[in-house]
Amino acid sequence: MQEIIKNNINRANFIKVNINEANFKRFNLIGIDLREADLKESNFEGSNLLGANLEGANLEGANFEAAFLGEAYGLSLDQLSKVKTLYDTKLDEKLLIQLKEKYPVLFEEPNE
Repeated sequence: MQEIIKNNINRANFIKVNINEANFKRFNLIGIDLREADLKESNFEGSNLLGANLEGANLEGANFEAAFLGEAYGLSLDQLSKVKTLYDTKLDEKLLIQLKEKYPVLFEEPNE
């Protein structure tokens, strides 16, 4: 049975904010604007980031396990190569293929 997401921050504007180690676990973040935000070591596990703008965001060490990044934009191979995990994450097919080829460890099941 799929867990229902109860936390919603849809279409919010967080441009250039510093929210290191933020806990967005199982949040609806549809259309959120996180351009150039510092999201180092933040937790997006199980979150829905449909249509989110992550252009220039610092994602170093961020947890995207089982997150949905469908139609998210502004994401680069470089940004995603620095995250903690992309295990079971849904994202753009082109990025997915490149990341799996260059950084397969990001798709391994986390051992926590």
